[in-house]
Amino acid sequence: QKTQEGKKNLDDVAVEQFECDKRQATMAVGRVEFAVALVAALAVVSVQGVSFDLAPDSTKCLHEDVQQDQLVVGEYSVEHEDDPDDKQHIILQISDSRGHPVYRKEDAAHGKFAFTADEYDLYDICFTNELPESHEATHEMHVVISLDVKMGVEAKSYNELAKSEKFKPMELELKKLEDLSESIVKDFARMKKREEEHRDTNESTNERLLHFSIFSMVCLLALAVWQVLYLKRYFKQKKLI
Repeated sequence: QKTQEGKKNLDDVAVEQFECDKRQATMAVGRVEFAVALVAALAVVSVQGVSFDLAPDSTKCLHEDVQQDQLVVGEYSVEHEDDPDDKQHIILQISDSRGHPVYRKEDAAHGKFAFTADEYDLYDICFTNELPESHEATHEMHVVISLDVKMGVEAKSYNELAKSEKFKPMELELKKLEDLSESIVKDFARMKKREEEHRDTNESTNERLLHFSIFSMVCLLALAVWQVLYLKRYFKQKKLI
């Protein structure tokens, strides 16, 4: 009987261990699926383009934060829906926050551009619709501009890399995931650095406010003591006390 009870206990322990391993495996698979979904979401978001209308004699700009030594690649197209004779001239200009031009294209219709940022800055991608003076602008006249901007990992040409390095499809996908993970790690490092800078700024501000508060209290106490002494001497001179 004791032998049978011992076997039952061992069976119960084995079942509990199996259930525990099963739960851990399920959690691990869930974490992997979440990580894959997150990476896929980041990759999808980073390649989204924009499309907008541009009226005659107007300018529209898009602003992009670009990190130092980061590659930026863009593709654009201009559709003259209500102007088949191409009377509207589109100018594409990319400049940094100081107004220095990085790229400029006259009579832009469709094409690509690429540049590498020398330093972290806010870059403006501007489209200007210029109408000749001999033509009069109407409310119906406009152009539709489509713009697709890729930065960092998404701007790399992995097809050329696969040809030069002779990567297999699986190796190429692993290379993409490796570069993407490095990019995410760098982004987190930059966010951590900014958080540290903001924290240092807040601590410095709080310290200055504390010193200012102490100084203000000392000044108020000194003023109160001076007023008491002055009034006491004044009343004595007037023989009021």
